[in-house]
Amino acid sequence: MESLLNFSAIFFDGLLVLGLLVLAWTLLRSPDLFKAVVLFISFGLIMSLAWVRLKAVDIALAEAAIGAGLTGALFLSTLSRMQRGSRKNDSKKDRRPSSEEKSASDRISDSGTDAG
Repeated sequence: MESLLNFSAIFFDGLLVLGLLVLAWTLLRSPDLFKAVVLFISFGLIMSLAWVRLKAVDIALAEAAIGAGLTGALFLSTLSRMQRGSRKNDSKKDRRPSSEEKSASDRISDSGTDAG
């Protein structure tokens, strides 16, 4: 009976390691940043489960709180700010600059065409 429990524990640990490796590989190869952040958070939570299996509960709590929770929230916040910034830059490219926004070289070239 004990050998069956030992086998199931080894099997679970193997699945845990395999899951961590697959998550890490998918996270690193993901072209979508939102998907990568979600996978990073998932990796942190599963890594905290691995720390529990190694009987390091204090490290597991720190991993879940800091690694998955706080860092994941900061990544999501940064990602939303990046997306808002790119939308602002796109809208600035679409409109023509006002006279205050024109550079000095643009004003000089404009004044040269008015005199001709």
